[in-house]
Amino acid sequence: MNTPAPSDEPTATTAAHPALGRQDIAHLARLARLAVTDEELDRFAGQLGAVLDAVAQVQRADAGDVVPTTHAVPLTNVLRDDVVTPSLPRDVVLAGAPAADEDRFRVPRILGEEE
Repeated sequence: MNTPAPSDEPTATTAAHPALGRQDIAHLARLARLAVTDEELDRFAGQLGAVLDAVAQVQRADAGDVVPTTHAVPLTNVLRDDVVTPSLPRDVVLAGAPAADEDRFRVPRILGEEE
């Protein structure tokens, strides 16, 4: 009898965060405006559980004597000075917009939508 090789990918049942379920993943997907299938809900629950486990493991590391750093090597700001330069007139720019309202670009509302 052939049995499939065990997968390295965590599943919802093998995640160390069993409280993180399909409803949690569905809620996060809805917030992120992602369409996910039922199969993906189960898979993502396990994967997110594994990520949370990894973060918890890093948080347990003894880093009390480690000096905080933002980069491994020193960085130099290579940005240019912020200088005002001439730009296109507003009416020219808005003429190319799909929709404009009171000298502004008009875009579809995304916040506060009802589902």
